[in-house]
Amino acid sequence: MNILTVEHLTKSYGEKVLFQDASFGMDEHDKIGVIGVNGTGKSTFLRVIAGLEPADEGRVSVNRDTRITFLSQNPEFDPGITVLRGVFQNGGPELEVVSAYMEAMEELDLLPTDEGLQAKVTKLSQEMDRLQVWSLESDAKSVLSRLGITDFGRKMGELSGGQRKRVALASALIVPSELLIMDEPTNHIDNDSVAWLESFLQKRRGALLLITHDRYFLDRVCNVMLELDHGRLFRYEANYSRFLELKSEREEREAASEQKRQNLLRNELAWIRRGAQARSTKQKARIERFEKLQNMKTEFKSNSLDISVASTRLGRKILEISGLRKSAGERLLIGELTYTAVPGDRVGIVGPNGSGKSTLLNMIAGRIQPDAGEIELGQTVKLGYFTQEHQEMDGKQRVIEYIKEEAEVVETADGSRITAAQMLERFLFPPAMQWTPIAKLSGGEKRRLYLLRVLMGAPNVLLLDEPTNDLDIQTLTVLEAYLDEFPGAVFVVSHDRYFLDRTVDKIMAFEGGGVVAVHVGDYSDYEERLQAAGKDVVNPGLSSGAAGGKSLAGKAADSKNAGGADSSSGAVSASTAGSSKDPARGEKLKFSYNEQREYETIDEKVEAAEQRLTAITEGMAAAVSDAVKLQELMQEQQEAEAELERLMDRWAYLNELAEKIDSQRNG
Repeated sequence: MNILTVEHLTKSYGEKVLFQDASFGMDEHDKIGVIGVNGTGKSTFLRVIAGLEPADEGRVSVNRDTRITFLSQNPEFDPGITVLRGVFQNGGPELEVVSAYMEAMEELDLLPTDEGLQAKVTKLSQEMDRLQVWSLESDAKSVLSRLGITDFGRKMGELSGGQRKRVALASALIVPSELLIMDEPTNHIDNDSVAWLESFLQKRRGALLLITHDRYFLDRVCNVMLELDHGRLFRYEANYSRFLELKSEREEREAASEQKRQNLLRNELAWIRRGAQARSTKQKARIERFEKLQNMKTEFKSNSLDISVASTRLGRKILEISGLRKSAGERLLIGELTYTAVPGDRVGIVGPNGSGKSTLLNMIAGRIQPDAGEIELGQTVKLGYFTQEHQEMDGKQRVIEYIKEEAEVVETADGSRITAAQMLERFLFPPAMQWTPIAKLSGGEKRRLYLLRVLMGAPNVLLLDEPTNDLDIQTLTVLEAYLDEFPGAVFVVSHDRYFLDRTVDKIMAFEGGGVVAVHVGDYSDYEERLQAAGKDVVNPGLSSGAAGGKSLAGKAADSKNAGGADSSSGAVSASTAGSSKDPARGEKLKFSYNEQREYETIDEKVEAAEQRLTAITEGMAAAVSDAVKLQELMQEQQEAEAELERLMDRWAYLNELAEKIDSQRNG
């Protein structure tokens, strides 16, 4: 059933067109992800659809039985109410009556003999019965707990921006609605909460329209992608993985069309230069065609960022942490952490909100002093710190002036020199925009500008605190490529599972009680080890190592620096997870019966999987004109690639185990 129709929607701010002639429909089963570069108007697009902001042209038609719930990026609350009351603030008639009942009960506690209050409570109680909302309070507490908020009586004014966002998220999730619209719901919540939210939305009945940069989230929750690109809206009946393929196909078609246009334009231009007979009706039509070709927009090309900026030379000593301790009041955040960084280190720092992750980065940066222990930086270290907090920027300062304060010219990895203006262009700030006051930029554009300024300083050790918050997917993709080539060390706090899988080869996990353990591998490896050990992992079936996870992000093993993956490179006081039986400790290694049989046949299985994949690829080349057959073969190709990846992982494990057994036997 159709619940919403958008027809010819157009919205501009001044001369900037956010979206033009945008049309699409939604039915009750659609789960739609909206993507696009920061500043393209994604948040405005959602607000217009939700009826919170008018469009310049077009209309949004909503089925009369459709209720809409909207979660904004920056929700507002009465600072004097409690967290539990905040969940029920401004949430439609169901939540409003619960809020009114809770308020009346609070007043009645103070004046228990007041007959007027008693009558009010009775009336509201009857309304609660009519709406059948008595369970909403327990639902709210359950969702809040899942999102890491357990003090329901705390005042909203005492919460951080991220905590307020989680209260608003809880409110959006419990209110009954046929369409849930969410703007960046995964910002400011930890990895386990994201996994839980992912599972919740998969099971939720009703339509969903959301903006998020979390690519695993898009891949597993959404079945439709809407892309805003240069004011145009494109719809893809696909999750994120399939969207990437369809988008590439669209851009190839548009590139071919543009090439054809250019060829026609050259032919017409040559004809005109030979001397057109303008008085002839036929010739006039040909001149008009030339002018039409010349004036056609060619905005199909995707903007790409290039941030290949050389870093400062880094010596052998980078970072040494010894006996580090830090507490917040009576709560121990970090207890006796010891770690030595090596060139090429890629360390992802994870843990619940408030566990001390940002505190660790601030201590490395020298902004906070430890309670005990030492942090020593090498003499050649030049830190680049991309903080989670929004940086104070002079709104009157122009974009180019802000960047020139850091550096007017930088050298790239190949030794060439690039000006600040050229770097801004590579960061999607065209010349006209470079003289724009910073106050006119969107929140995402300001974060992108801040990231450029950090990198313009040519750091050799990067500290990244939640870099995926407020950055669009395109910027994140290029940042990931930059980190592949970055020769220095990187320490990143992030809840984005895809980003961690793509960029890090060690996980530094805050596990509570001051324990900070280092695990070799990416985030998917870390989750799999926790599950294998029987430790609590929220929603283990939806970990980032589940089907569709690693095939999307990829291990990026070829791009990771081998030195950063050496498990012996860092000295860690806490035990390192994932270590199997150690022959040095006298524990005898051996194959199980099934492992022995598998080891004897794994080479043949890998070879057969490779041959199958080759056959499918050849079949796709032969079926290029048969769309139905090609679609079937593409599905087979995905399955074959996943099977080959599984076999290769198994092959690596079995051969490594065989080498250890031989080494133990020969030793």
